[in-house]
Amino acid sequence: CSSSSSSSASIIINGSGSSTTNSSVFDASSSSDSDVKKRSEVKLKIGIIGFGKFGQFLAKRIVSQGHDVLAYSRSDYSRVASEIGVRFFSDADDLCEEHPQVILLCTSILSTERVLRSLPLHRLRRSTLFADVLSVKEFPRSLFLQLLPSDFDILCTHPMFGPDSGKSGWDSLPFVFDKVRVGSTPTRVTRSEAFLDIFRTAGCRMVEMSCAEHDKHAAGSQFITHMMGRVLEKLDLENTPINTRGYESLRNLVDNTARDSFELFYGLFLYNKNATEQLDRMDWAFEMVKKQLSGYLHHLVRKQLMLESSNTHENHVDNKLLLPENKQKQHDLVVVVNDRS
Repeated sequence: CSSSSSSSASIIINGSGSSTTNSSVFDASSSSDSDVKKRSEVKLKIGIIGFGKFGQFLAKRIVSQGHDVLAYSRSDYSRVASEIGVRFFSDADDLCEEHPQVILLCTSILSTERVLRSLPLHRLRRSTLFADVLSVKEFPRSLFLQLLPSDFDILCTHPMFGPDSGKSGWDSLPFVFDKVRVGSTPTRVTRSEAFLDIFRTAGCRMVEMSCAEHDKHAAGSQFITHMMGRVLEKLDLENTPINTRGYESLRNLVDNTARDSFELFYGLFLYNKNATEQLDRMDWAFEMVKKQLSGYLHHLVRKQLMLESSNTHENHVDNKLLLPENKQKQHDLVVVVNDRS
């Protein structure tokens, strides 16, 4: 790594990644107003790796707060970058030689390891802060600890919103973060907090929790949301003249999840060990509801058969069961006609 003025400093490593219950929730003013005001004078040089839709979305807000933003991507986004006020680099080496204080990975989940391994880390200053915005957290945490030099700082984050849900502002939208490894020197602590202040000052609801706890919660919320959206998409829900609000909500869910790539959905499944458990629970729940329906239907059949047998005083009566025709067929029900001569 390139030399820098920072001397060796003690490093704080946040936990082993196991689930914990003492997560902390902060609002925009959780860091004292005076501290945030002091840090607002700190302008960071931030290198965004992966300048697609989400990277551009974040860059607009970061630039608006006065930070210097650089961007690298395999695709040519130079025109878009210029419009936003971002310096675009088509070569990662050139960006790293600018010595950004923060490297922010905005890659897809599936491409993260490949991109991280391809970066010329030796061209960055020692103690550079690495952050990510992936929708899974244990995976990048493990990857960072494995591949980054031990004197690099690590901040794993997940803005729980995107270009669509955050287009009208970020106020009260949740931002999850885990200070995985941050040096204890004032400069490095201030840099980490200054980066988080980007989201604090935008009004985000700041939620500090371990990467493991995040993935546990995300599997029970984000993955299930995407899974249900994908399932409902296969049903091709049609617009009707009598749509209820609930039905409209389902159609909106399909629209929202369909905007995201299948690659993202697959990444949520592949790189969150809790997703498989949630998938099994969904299978179990679906079968339980089907059994509940069948059990109720069989109870109704038995009840009506008993009524039929008690009505023996009626002659030539067609004792049809009070069930829809398709249900009679499904259960191989025989319509009995009592014929007493």
